[in-house]
Amino acid sequence: MQIPNDQILVIFGASGDLTYRKLMPALYALHHQKLLPTHFEVIGVSRTTLSDETFRGKMTEGIRAFSEPYHLNEAKVQEFCGRLTYHAMDPADATSYQGLKALLETKLDRGATNIVFYLSLVPSLFGTVATNLASVGLNQEVGGFRRLIVEKPFGYDLASSHRLNDDLHATFKEDQIYRIDHYLGKETVQNLLVLRFSNGIFEPLWNRNFVHHVEITAAESLGVGSRGGYYEGAGALRDMLQNHLLQVVGFTAMEPPSSMAPDAIRNETFKVLQALKPIREEDVPLQVVRGQYRAAQVQGKDVVGYREEPGVEPHSMTETYVAVKFFIDNWRWGGVPFYVRTGKRMPISVTEIVVHFKPTPLMLFKGHQEQTCCNKLIIRIQPDEGILLKVGMKQPGAGFIVKPVNLDFHYDELSDKHLPSAYERLLYDAMLGDSTLYARADAVEAAWRFVAPIQRVWAEEKASLEFYPAGTFGPVLANGLIDDYPEGWHYPCKNLGEDGQYCAL
Repeated sequence: MQIPNDQILVIFGASGDLTYRKLMPALYALHHQKLLPTHFEVIGVSRTTLSDETFRGKMTEGIRAFSEPYHLNEAKVQEFCGRLTYHAMDPADATSYQGLKALLETKLDRGATNIVFYLSLVPSLFGTVATNLASVGLNQEVGGFRRLIVEKPFGYDLASSHRLNDDLHATFKEDQIYRIDHYLGKETVQNLLVLRFSNGIFEPLWNRNFVHHVEITAAESLGVGSRGGYYEGAGALRDMLQNHLLQVVGFTAMEPPSSMAPDAIRNETFKVLQALKPIREEDVPLQVVRGQYRAAQVQGKDVVGYREEPGVEPHSMTETYVAVKFFIDNWRWGGVPFYVRTGKRMPISVTEIVVHFKPTPLMLFKGHQEQTCCNKLIIRIQPDEGILLKVGMKQPGAGFIVKPVNLDFHYDELSDKHLPSAYERLLYDAMLGDSTLYARADAVEAAWRFVAPIQRVWAEEKASLEFYPAGTFGPVLANGLIDDYPEGWHYPCKNLGEDGQYCAL
């Protein structure tokens, strides 16, 4: 694999949980695989006063706790942590950036001329930090590149996302900005491109002529826990559907790109988001279901409802579940419904795409088929990553009894291959300058434009909030979204290939 050019990574918000749990273990994994540049240093930046030794000690703990066991090697951990230094400063204070610039200049003298800035901060500081970096010339690509990685959320609605893009573009060019969406770093999401465009058997069927509908589910078994205060201002629509899941829709529905160049791929996913048929405000109650989990017993244990979680308002209207039915107005997908749902406190944690193909023109074996009449292609993003195709086969014995069987592939069967974490892949790509799996400004705004009518209707309380017991797959009302398909939603299980609404309980 390609080794990136020498560079320095500056992480703003380095004392936070994301750096501890995700970023450092991902960087260490790259170090373990010898994929980091020869001259590579990490500067952690935060308001907390820490010595280099204390910062290294804390990051060592995070690496030990959250790295893959087979990666852990104490000598390599210490070798990697020797690349870390810490700089205490207030990211909101413009006067403190001269000190950061001076520190970077001493590092650049050692051979690295490129700098990546990672903003693991509250979104209100994104524009401020970009402006402050530019005030001391740290946005200028003199002698090397300057890149800015921005964590989500990319705004809270269409207007705020537009303002954020304007703020960033005032000091950094679009090709310097990397908006990170960890869902796109997952191996199975990337494999969508390979599955579709390297196999001659799928692409001819991947259209309105053969696909009945497409379903995407992102379920989480946990509740909001200690994040109730944050979640009150986010909700499932902002936290999951607008960014992660609409980006997955883009990969699922895109046209073949002209090449595998980053912009060629991102141009096609943007076209999908542009083609999303707007939902009229009067149709929001018919095409969108929002829900909130309530107290229930799950596997014999009492589970509190969302409104009883710490930091949550007693009469909160924040949704922990959202399901949407929509269409893509283009030649390939015209008339094919897409169903996307996401929720917390569901039976299992699972993310998958299900492509439901149309039935055969004539049901020759009607009355002799078990469970299902139609083929399904299931692309499991997490857990038990893999791909499964459901087909009908004759049951041994007399007569023509058709039984559904699975043709499947599981990623864990590649036991000799390392399956990189999402952050590992995305950090490596940013070091290389590959923006394929990063969100572009126009795509972000197109996604916000699509959900804007839903936000307006909910803000004006023109749609009901449905309650569902913790440990179930959401409100009963959501079953009515799939109104022309007798099977309704596909209910996933923990293991790819198992079926049944309550198989995980």
